[in-house]
Amino acid sequence: MVIEKPFGRDLESAKALNAALLKELHETQIYRIDHYLGKETVQNILSFRFANTIFEPVFNHRYVNHIQITASETVGMESERGGYYDEYGALRDMLTNHMMKLLCLVTMEPPGNLSADAIRNEKVKVLNATSIDVQKSIADAVYRGQYSSGHEEDGTRIKAYRDENRIDRNSQTDTFVAMRLKIDNWRWAGVPIFLRTGKRMAKKSTEIVVQFKVPPLQLFRQVECEGDVCDITRIQPNTLIFRIQPDEGIFLQISAKRPRWQFGVEDAMMDFSYSGRWEQSLPEAYERLLMDTLHGDSTLFTRSDEVEAEWRVVDPVLKNLSQLKPYPYPPGAWGMPEAEWLFNGIGASWRNE
Repeated sequence: MVIEKPFGRDLESAKALNAALLKELHETQIYRIDHYLGKETVQNILSFRFANTIFEPVFNHRYVNHIQITASETVGMESERGGYYDEYGALRDMLTNHMMKLLCLVTMEPPGNLSADAIRNEKVKVLNATSIDVQKSIADAVYRGQYSSGHEEDGTRIKAYRDENRIDRNSQTDTFVAMRLKIDNWRWAGVPIFLRTGKRMAKKSTEIVVQFKVPPLQLFRQVECEGDVCDITRIQPNTLIFRIQPDEGIFLQISAKRPRWQFGVEDAMMDFSYSGRWEQSLPEAYERLLMDTLHGDSTLFTRSDEVEAEWRVVDPVLKNLSQLKPYPYPPGAWGMPEAEWLFNGIGASWRNE
């Protein structure tokens, strides 16, 4: 049995669905499908981490400043999706499944082997250690937004979310959500994790950004130039970027000496892009996943305890929606500016590129 996400509306409904299914079927017969795990670039996260000895040793709290995961869309409620979307919103539609999958792959421990259970066991372990990073109140760690009206570049009017077809005119559904998480284990203790997703944003992009700490002693000066005009700024951290879509690839931002500048460095990008390495097109995500079901391979599908662990992470948000009224944000923005407050105290911000 293949079941499309979202699997439930909250922790209790997910438990009830699992109980009903497992009463009639064995876990090995159930394939909870999430097309993000069928994307080639998502699967490459594991091979990048665990097949290369030069990166895995620095994937921990000693070297990583923070991790941010973005899944932004430029579309609104086209194709009459409003009836479905208004019941779920960005939190249930994207963050509780797609983005939790990305979080697991970039933070999980190495599995003992590549069997389905070995990989899924590690994903459940890291989810069980994950929670909302609440400092004083949950309103400091979670921001919800809803897009307002605006205009395209050609002047065409863009409807506000509440004006879209099949949307409640008083809807409090989020079309954008951003939050700060923490993982309480030896590898990631003290490293904040930032997630955001939304509709009607500035660019269609899904990427994971691992930002490393700056060197303890600032020996070099950072040079930033626009044309012939250059300026000295603070040293920039190394950044590893997994770009899931579009322009799939893995990119590493480093500092390299700028010619003719004494002890001056500037940002340089080392990149591995799929289009530059392989000419053939990537397989469709559902194509890969449906083939796996035919072969009985459940590696890229969600197990019952993993589903419940995902809902457990966001359950405090669902129970406190009255404290988290959605902020308005204009179409074409990167969500609402208040989401930047999540980075208070760590000297960083969202990567908006």
